[in-house]
Amino acid sequence: MNNDDFKIKFLIVDDEQSIRKLCMTIGASLGFDVAEAESGEAALAYLETESPDIVLVDRRLPNISGDDLLRQIKSMLPRTEVAIITGHGSIESAVEAMKLGAYDYITKPFGAGQLKLVLQRMKEKVRLVAENEYLKDVVSSELALNVIDGNSPKIQDVLRMVSRLKDTRTPVLISGESGTGKELVARAIHYRGSFAKRPFVAVDCGSLVPTLIESELFGYEKGAFTGALKTKAGLFQSANTGTIFLDEIGELPLEMQAKLLRVLQEKEVRPVGSNDRVKVDVRIIAATNRDLETAYRNGTFRKDLYFRLNVVTIHLPPLRERKSDLLALVRSFLANFCPEESVQITPAAMNCLYQYDWPGNVRELENCIERAIALGNRKVIDIADLPPGLAAHTGSVPLPPPEPTPSATDLEEIERVTIQRVFEQVNGDKMLAGKMLGISRATLYRKLKRYNIEAHPGEPAPVAAVAAGAS
Repeated sequence: MNNDDFKIKFLIVDDEQSIRKLCMTIGASLGFDVAEAESGEAALAYLETESPDIVLVDRRLPNISGDDLLRQIKSMLPRTEVAIITGHGSIESAVEAMKLGAYDYITKPFGAGQLKLVLQRMKEKVRLVAENEYLKDVVSSELALNVIDGNSPKIQDVLRMVSRLKDTRTPVLISGESGTGKELVARAIHYRGSFAKRPFVAVDCGSLVPTLIESELFGYEKGAFTGALKTKAGLFQSANTGTIFLDEIGELPLEMQAKLLRVLQEKEVRPVGSNDRVKVDVRIIAATNRDLETAYRNGTFRKDLYFRLNVVTIHLPPLRERKSDLLALVRSFLANFCPEESVQITPAAMNCLYQYDWPGNVRELENCIERAIALGNRKVIDIADLPPGLAAHTGSVPLPPPEPTPSATDLEEIERVTIQRVFEQVNGDKMLAGKMLGISRATLYRKLKRYNIEAHPGEPAPVAAVAAGAS
């Protein structure tokens, strides 16, 4: 993270104006966004709306002591680094401050050089924590994003769209059944592009309490309603300069749809209980497992909001339509759940996975593999390690006896048996077979030729067609 990506907020709390002026001057020279408070009460009022990264607190303040303020700051903002200014540089006061959560202390009188050194150390600590959090988000997102990788044509189309959209501010609507990985696609668009170091805020619109949706999204002022003990920024403000992901957008009530439309048009929000509007600059990515076009025609979703969101649509195929990606997905989940071990899956178990329709899609497959690892020997996954519902889909086509570590030949046999079974089910309809397998017609023709599979009983696939498909 460079200096432009993250500007540190610094607050000095001291009842002496000369001290505040010195601290603010040094803080500004270090590139901080500086603020001051002359008392503990003023500091707490500031903390109601702001979240400083570094706070310098005089231990001797009127009414609220520096130690009490330190306790409250660490309670409200655990990641904020606080240093204590003390006129009594005793070891006891320093130890007490450290026990309360202070990062460091500085003794009066102090010079500009001493103050600058303390603030620089605190700055490096804050930056290190922020950078670690960012890297953790990126790494975890990249690991999770493996589930949308694959070689099937439909998923390749999705990945191409992600590549085109990752550096744009274009609104995106992601559609697909539950469990297909819509949030992962949204994270891919965010983390693989120029927005990666900016906020990503995910909102599950279906889980928000109807009476609290507005305050959650747009924030609220202190005293706006019972329980609003302090001013709180909404999720749109948290996502400012970055991306907000509105999952299950179709679940929003019509009244909230109108307010969301206004935010998208005017690029500002009005917190509950406030007459002021706050500018927000966010990229919108929405997702739904519903048919929003039908919903707006039925009057359950606003037509104007639909067209505002539906600038670019990405449709995620269900897992049953991309079964050619199953092996890659399984290997990805095995690597995620057991990074230090080489867990294998037998051909028989893999065949069972190929035959299942996966109504819960990729999420169900992930849960299946996690269950198999938890209940198995963490070396080999066999049919007995799969959920009972899957074990019932072993089919009637016999496979070679499972090996502890499946070879390339075993996996080719699984593929051959799968293609053969699909062809029998569709009575040789190549277009339908390709759709069920999640592969292109050209790839299907090559597989038919490679495994010498007949397109119809007693009728081999036409040589001319195979040649055309291979070109």
